[in-house]
Amino acid sequence: MAGIATARKSRLHNALEGLALTATLQSFPTFAAAAFLLKLCGERDLSGDPGVAIFVAVASFVHAMLAVTFGPSFPHLFRTVYDPKFFEAHLSLSDKITAWRTQPVASLQLVTIVLMLSVMAVVEASVG
Repeated sequence: MAGIATARKSRLHNALEGLALTATLQSFPTFAAAAFLLKLCGERDLSGDPGVAIFVAVASFVHAMLAVTFGPSFPHLFRTVYDPKFFEAHLSLSDKITAWRTQPVASLQLVTIVLMLSVMAVVEASVG
């Protein structure tokens, strides 16, 4: 049954899945951490401003678009952002995420992001 569902996936659907995964799993943590670092550094204009969320969302999308556009042509420059597994049409969405998570580089990225955000959260909670 899963094979039938993945065989009928259109090129556009597969491309949108890959773009969404790239934006969500690769780009979003980077820009969310940048916004959090700005807040930790004392940028008071960010407090309660919905523009921060809009900036993070738009920057993540643009970053993912650039990675998806130039990643296949320049894999050595975009190796940390572009993952070809996100664009394999025969894989389901959950299989794409599983294939990405099991790579050592992705595992290292996830651990780094979790540790960095944890440290920043502790600093924010202690400093106020």
